[in-house]
Amino acid sequence: MIETIEHAKHGSYREKLFDPKWKAKRKQILERDGYRCVICNNITDLTVHHKQYHFSTRLNRYRDPWEYDNKYLITLCESCHRRGHSKFDVPTMNI
Repeated sequence: MIETIEHAKHGSYREKLFDPKWKAKRKQILERDGYRCVICNNITDLTVHHKQYHFSTRLNRYRDPWEYDNKYLITLCESCHRRGHSKFDVPTMNI
């Protein structure tokens, strides 16, 4: 099996998006942002985007998606999310 760059960076990151802890965090961010994309106000196909990733050098792993402070998470529609990722890399901070 060929590992993707994203999988190499985050391990089983996509699997973690089904964890109840992420679902609760995601709901909290969606509620905070009024269930709207913060860029275009779209109300469909919403995703919660991490503005940056945090890598723990001590633990040698990325933080789990639900471990981030809310200020690092925003609601985006799929279109704005895809456009943003095509223009910018999400920065990784070593902590």
